Amino acid sequence: MFDTLSDRLAATFKNLRGKGRLSEADIDATAREIRIALLEADVALPVVRSFIKQVKERSLGAEVSRALNPAQQIVKIVNEELIGILGGETRRLRFAKTAPTVIMLAGLQGAGKTTLAGKLGRWLKAQGHAPLLVACDLQRPNAVNQLSVVAERAGVGIYAPEPGNGVGDPVQVAKDSIEYARTKQFDIVIVDTAGRLGIDAEMMQQAADIRDAVSPDEILFVVDAMIGQDAVNTAEAFRDGVGFDGVVLSKLDGDARGGAALSVAHVTGKQIMFASNGEKLDDFDAFHPDRMASRILGMGDVLSLIEKAEQTFSQDEAEKMAAKLAKGPKEFTLDDFLSQMEQVRKMGSISKLLGMLPGMAQIKDQINNLDERDVDRTAAIIKSMTPAERQDPTIINGSRRARIAKGSGVDVSAVKNLVERFFEARKMMSRMAQGGMPGMPGLPGMGGGASRKKKQQKQAKGKRQSGNPMKRKAEEQAAAERREQASAGNPLGLPAGQDAQDFELPDEFKKFMG
Repeated sequence: MFDTLSDRLAATFKNLRGKGRLSEADIDATAREIRIALLEADVALPVVRSFIKQVKERSLGAEVSRALNPAQQIVKIVNEELIGILGGETRRLRFAKTAPTVIMLAGLQGAGKTTLAGKLGRWLKAQGHAPLLVACDLQRPNAVNQLSVVAERAGVGIYAPEPGNGVGDPVQVAKDSIEYARTKQFDIVIVDTAGRLGIDAEMMQQAADIRDAVSPDEILFVVDAMIGQDAVNTAEAFRDGVGFDGVVLSKLDGDARGGAALSVAHVTGKQIMFASNGEKLDDFDAFHPDRMASRILGMGDVLSLIEKAEQTFSQDEAEKMAAKLAKGPKEFTLDDFLSQMEQVRKMGSISKLLGMLPGMAQIKDQINNLDERDVDRTAAIIKSMTPAERQDPTIINGSRRARIAKGSGVDVSAVKNLVERFFEARKMMSRMAQGGMPGMPGLPGMGGGASRKKKQQKQAKGKRQSGNPMKRKAEEQAAAERREQASAGNPLGLPAGQDAQDFELPDEFKKFMG
């Protein structure tokens, strides 16, 4: 959703890089570009004005003028201010001192309240709670049936005494659900209320009556992240008419401009607490302003990636795999490879996971074009092998490849490519497990240093001198001058007249440093 905003900000910061000092004109130009980027992303005008004012004031201050790298300092300022408009710190749910905790969902029709009730229920169940979904949307056709299906898929309780479709009193249902939850030992009640296509007095009154009947511990306003500037107007109307404690963003995986959703926290003074970023029930998580700001600025979201991995991977299995790889590459088999691949697949979409890594915004198009079915094809190839072939892929010859290809419905070349990629991956993983990174120049704890050193020595031994006596003499004289300068206290050993800021690092070192 925020791809366009990310691209514009990245282009703006790119123009700043390489400048040792920033003038006031540079900062004004940068602020103008950021303002245009935010307005194009549909961020509310008052929010843009406040944001740009803060960024300019801080950028013109001492923290940038005295910084070693002013461009990085401005990125840091923008990041901190972006976290501010997204709500600052992560806001957690407030639980009641005596169960059940009551959470009421409010919002317009089509915002995704019913599906979100199931997602929130599933998320709370994973946290060790026993949630109960309550069907108080008795207006929309089939709303009660939809909530029942969602509750069943999420594996949580459902309280739906009325059939809905215009039949039943939602206020009475909400009131009765609290006693039902106490009787059946549910510690959280999630009340799904009715919405309308627009703000009207009847909906507001019904939401206020339900609020008064159940005295919720949290009222969450569900806003469709794709509805543009109307998100801010609707949020203000609900805040004044019913009141709410936090915001939930739904449909965050859409391709509409999502700036209005970013404005809600700043305009209403209520923080975004949760975000739904997909259609599946597990495409839902707590909203972290610092992580979202980091993703918008193309710096990734490694913390969320680690949390997903911790939820999916077993600590014992991870330790066993690490011990296996440390023994040597041959210990890692295709069975292990398949197991690891299936664990990664459980974490969700591969393209979404890659998008959480820093720097991946630069290859966004390639990530978006990834075919998720490739994982299934790879699994099919491995499962078409015999146990002996999975243990020792070196025995896979031409006839075996043909049999495996036929069994998995792929070309023979696909089997060959998989085996070759497996050997490369095994070698790299084994090196990493032993504390070294393949191909890295000889840094402490990194692999590849010794072999590189030998290679350099070999090249140095075979260095040739010019056959022209005059040219050779000039080369020797230049080398002598360089040695004199180094001994005279030039720490970089630079030639005469060359300033430190003009010094160019070797190409190999540039590549290593990224």
